[in-house]
Amino acid sequence: MKLTGVELRRVAMPLVSPFRTSFGTETARDVLLVRVVTDGAEGWGECVAMSDPRYSSEYVDAAADVLRRFLVPTLAAAPRLDGNAVGRALSGFKGHWMAKAALETAVLDAELRSAGRSFGRELGAVREWVPCGVSVGIMDSVPELLDAVDGYLAEGYLRIKLKIEPGWDVEPVRAVRERFGDDVLLQVDANTAYTLGDARHLARLDPFGLLLIEQPLDEDDVAGHAELARMIGTPICLDESITSARTAAAAISMGACAIVNVKPGRVGGYLEARRIHDVCAAHGVPVWCGGMLETGLGRAANVALAALPGFTLPGDTSASRRYFETDITEPFELENGHLRVPDGPGLGVAPLPEVLAEVTTVTEWISC
Repeated sequence: MKLTGVELRRVAMPLVSPFRTSFGTETARDVLLVRVVTDGAEGWGECVAMSDPRYSSEYVDAAADVLRRFLVPTLAAAPRLDGNAVGRALSGFKGHWMAKAALETAVLDAELRSAGRSFGRELGAVREWVPCGVSVGIMDSVPELLDAVDGYLAEGYLRIKLKIEPGWDVEPVRAVRERFGDDVLLQVDANTAYTLGDARHLARLDPFGLLLIEQPLDEDDVAGHAELARMIGTPICLDESITSARTAAAAISMGACAIVNVKPGRVGGYLEARRIHDVCAAHGVPVWCGGMLETGLGRAANVALAALPGFTLPGDTSASRRYFETDITEPFELENGHLRVPDGPGLGVAPLPEVLAEVTTVTEWISC
């Protein structure tokens, strides 16, 4: 393909309710969308960076800047353009995984639309439907939490993930277990909120039969996670610490994790996410697909990834209405706890023009 131009588009997406984690509260998503135009087709990618550098060092303004100044011009000069060429072309630039992932996804979408192939087929999907879990933020009170969990279970979600932090961990988990029983698939996510000195406290979660505790320690403390794994019974899942197939292999070999959360934006794109899946499958380590409050564009790609054979646990691939009153694509609807994997060319979805125009705050065209 030949790249003719790239559009950077910012959209404002209010959340249906505030989403609180150990690193802050989100009430709206300032989303950066990337649209690539080639001589064969156009494609879309979604940058999952947040407004502030709290979950990671990346944030939306920086992602737009590095795309504009470095990544797009470099890709435009590449002699060969397809999804596999993006990572190699941009390898000279350190980090900026979320910006790179958005650009790679857009190029892949254009390539696959032109060829009439779906994202799921390209990645190696083996399922038409994927099981869905839901991530439940930190609440003001336990009764509020119980009401929220009750509602999600009534909607059909197959797994509940509770965000935790010091002061909001054992009691909320206990309350959910007592109210809904041991049969509910339940896990917790700390988003790096603890230290190894909290091991004895975190061991108090062991009696509740959790699927996993996600990223309890700092992202660079892989050795600490390995030590913590020897001190608690709940399986440890790594999220922020996993930035590539190489770091996944290293963490597994150290005994730092028994499960891996794969977030394509965090690792530079869906092709590297597939490599992580392959590494984990080779080691017998289950993976699941995390979420970053994506719109329907990012959700379509996540659902396709979650249909790979090694994704044996329900992911955070919730229905559109979990986060947005109106999505920018046709909404993803939960059916019997599952979402359908799009089977159309490319991502299988596209922005609805009227909705996209309504939520757009700024656009920028970069000629190539």
